[in-house]
Amino acid sequence: MTRVASPDEVVRAQARAWRDADPDPVTRAEVDALLAANDLAGLHERFDQCLRFGTAGLRGALGAGPNRMNRVLVRQTTAAVAQWLREGGFTGPVVVGRDARHGSDEFGQDAAAVLAGAGFAVLVLPRPMPTPVLAFAVRHLSASAGIMLTASHNPATDNGYKLYRADGAQILPPDDAAIEALMDDLTLASGLVMSSDGITEVGEELLDAYVAGAVALLKGDARAVTTVYTALHGVGAETMRRAWAAAGFPAACEVVQQVEPDPDFPTVAFPNPEEPGALDLALALALEVGADLVLATDPDADRLAVAVPDPQAPQGWRALTGDEVGALLADHLLRDSDLSGSDVVATTVVSSRLLATLAAAAGVTYRETLTGFKWVVHTPREGERFVFGYEEALGYCVDSLVRDKDGVTAALVVSELAAELKASGKSLLDRLDEVFSTHGVHVTGQRSIRVEGTDGPRRVQAVMAAVRADPPTALAGRTRVTMEDLAVAPLRFPVPSDVLVWMFDGVRAVVRPSGTEPKLKCYVEVIAPVGSASEVAPTRKEAGLVVVEVLDALVALLRARGL
Repeated sequence: MTRVASPDEVVRAQARAWRDADPDPVTRAEVDALLAANDLAGLHERFDQCLRFGTAGLRGALGAGPNRMNRVLVRQTTAAVAQWLREGGFTGPVVVGRDARHGSDEFGQDAAAVLAGAGFAVLVLPRPMPTPVLAFAVRHLSASAGIMLTASHNPATDNGYKLYRADGAQILPPDDAAIEALMDDLTLASGLVMSSDGITEVGEELLDAYVAGAVALLKGDARAVTTVYTALHGVGAETMRRAWAAAGFPAACEVVQQVEPDPDFPTVAFPNPEEPGALDLALALALEVGADLVLATDPDADRLAVAVPDPQAPQGWRALTGDEVGALLADHLLRDSDLSGSDVVATTVVSSRLLATLAAAAGVTYRETLTGFKWVVHTPREGERFVFGYEEALGYCVDSLVRDKDGVTAALVVSELAAELKASGKSLLDRLDEVFSTHGVHVTGQRSIRVEGTDGPRRVQAVMAAVRADPPTALAGRTRVTMEDLAVAPLRFPVPSDVLVWMFDGVRAVVRPSGTEPKLKCYVEVIAPVGSASEVAPTRKEAGLVVVEVLDALVALLRARGL
């Protein structure tokens, strides 16, 4: 009788094969140390599963094994992408870009060499650049695909791999599953053909074209606004400077401690502009220089945070939520009288419902999607034009210059709107109050529960399963009216998604796992009608208290279920 190897024997063999294929001495040494210590838990955690394409590509902690981001995984993924492109009949060039994170340079070189070895011409961005520049480059350079090595706003310990199709948007199902199947079928990266032939560095004309396209989206000529900007140690500063200069805005006051790329993100706990404390240095500078506006891009500059003076806020400044910025941008863009029902705006199921109301008032088409810009930018149908899309996690897409979220373009449009309002003696908060006065006060809130430890994703899934099996009948004294589970039929979106949507006596609550980090995310929205402009402020305050109360109750419920 043939002896069947035990799971522990299998994982040791997998680890040794991986180590032998690994070109990186650091991750090879990591595997050797695990093997020498007979650390079976560490080996199983790294080798029993593989990173998969989530909301925004592959993303995970740096380290050895298929469940980490490393050079073997990048080579193997890229070989699968090359095979997928060939099977799809794509023979054009592939664009490769990178941010400034740990490993991004080596990962980019490996991806380019694998593609060249597979017979593809490769166009490499000349230095670390924003993700939206890579997404723009795919269509601008008539490429078959684009690869961006980035983990966006994740912690410094992470990296990732985003894949764009020839249409300039991120891949959708079933393409992700097809590539993952090819990855599973491939041998380890030691057998791959790699080459330096056919790799070309893209010239500065690409960035010039992107900046020109972004500036062309501006509607007016108001430019007098004093701005503080932080790149949060990411790659946004150079592109932002060029964009502001080309558009005619005054140079921004930069947070010097955070303006240059630094993969360790030394001044922030997390390089995510949504996280508490991320904007502290920018807000301090804004008080010092008397700024009108604070703008922050995340490390790969695809997200944008906005803060504004607010006398009612603790330090005189308030960071706007993604929903508030989305409403301001939508209102600004939908004031165009040439729009019609063939023009489309879109947002996600976890964002505010205010965009639907604004769209109806403007006579344009509104679409709702699953989370992730790969869904948002695909909402227009044949004969329709994409005008604006956003998601509450600080992602915005204006027009179709970039078919993904774009912090640089959004920053230009926000700056223009702030300048226009300043010229008429108003602020962004004044305009937001005008929108609420017309369409009702919409207050949203979000909480993220980060789950530490290597079993974080499993615990998040377990809690979602527990809540799905036994949903709350009431929350914060409010009775549940309806419940929608986006993971089960009947489906209103193209694929099932691990999202629960509840209505509690007029309060909407949504719970879902993060698609990029070990987090469980909670969203609450309260909509309250107002009879006059004078009612906006007190109504907003009252609605805000309800949002906090329901979020507190929802977080307590989830923690009681296992977080």
